[in-house]
Amino acid sequence: MNPEIKLVPYGILNVLNGMLSIFFGTSSETSDFIVDCLEMWWEKNSKAYPHINELVINLDNGPNSASGRTQFIRRMTEFSDKSGLRIRLVYYPPYHSKYNSIERCWGILEEHWNGELLDSVSKAVNWARTMTWKGINPVVKLVKKSYKKGIRLTKKEMKPYNNRIKRSCKLPKWDVVIEPECA
Repeated sequence: MNPEIKLVPYGILNVLNGMLSIFFGTSSETSDFIVDCLEMWWEKNSKAYPHINELVINLDNGPNSASGRTQFIRRMTEFSDKSGLRIRLVYYPPYHSKYNSIERCWGILEEHWNGELLDSVSKAVNWARTMTWKGINPVVKLVKKSYKKGIRLTKKEMKPYNNRIKRSCKLPKWDVVIEPECA
């Protein structure tokens, strides 16, 4: 069992149309990987939603996308500025994955390739393309970029980003809004 490479999955489920996008990274799941996937997804899908000025993103509160993760907040703020979108990050509480639709997608994928020998990157990626979620094949992309782990900002570096985000008074860790900077 000496794999040539380890694939790291990241999924985006568009709840408006049921379209699932799966990104497989060949490096590590980091804040940068997650935001790069979101940016790629938005670049491909933005034309279908010209009227959208806010993205509400439901997250599982994993370590690389937590609202206290400095690199994640910095990159999401930069994404907000670049796209002009208001970004609202809404987190599922710990141990509530049964309510997270993307977790059901992973279950379907796991069931789909159950027993299949995924002996190459191309086989894993192509096999994922053949699954269906609500009768629709997912969009699958391989991300070959290498990501550095453990990037953190100091309190001083984080200050301008903290000034840009608004946290819910009642749920400050679980509901965060990032406004785009006006040009």
